[in-house]
Amino acid sequence: MGRRREEKVDEEELARLMGSVEGESSKIRVKMPNTKVNEMFAIAEQILGGRRVTVLCADGETRMARIPGKMRRRQWVREGDLIIVWPWDFQDSKADVKHRYTKTQAMYLSRKGVLPADVDVFGMNAQADDFDDEDGLFSSSNASEVEEETEENVEEQGEEFDDDDDDDEINDLFG
Repeated sequence: MGRRREEKVDEEELARLMGSVEGESSKIRVKMPNTKVNEMFAIAEQILGGRRVTVLCADGETRMARIPGKMRRRQWVREGDLIIVWPWDFQDSKADVKHRYTKTQAMYLSRKGVLPADVDVFGMNAQADDFDDEDGLFSSSNASEVEEETEENVEEQGEEFDDDDDDDEINDLFG
């Protein structure tokens, strides 16, 4: 049995989904989970075999999902795929797989900021300045103070190492 190809991002399809930059339409152009019937995003963590897969759902729970025969024959679910699952009403630890997104569609959803943080495989909707700067190391007001302190430290160190004794010791060692 041969290996399956790695799925690649289709740049033309991604550009079509994103639409024109000038229009900035907020309409999502791919299938979304129906929250009225409790569908949600999930990531396929492990393929178990026998039409079963372990998924990490958007609510943070890990469930065992079942791939229906209709979907199993047409689309293969791989580890790391973004999918829509429908948790069972009577057994919350299990779910049914409803839809699988292509890599292009998953990247599109990530760029739009629709995916929850638990299932955002591309990390596109994370803010760049979410870090905590408690110490003030990266603020511009403290930058000049830090530069002055380092200059003072360099001058003090320079005074300590002006002795010629160090040069004599090195010359004794190496000839």
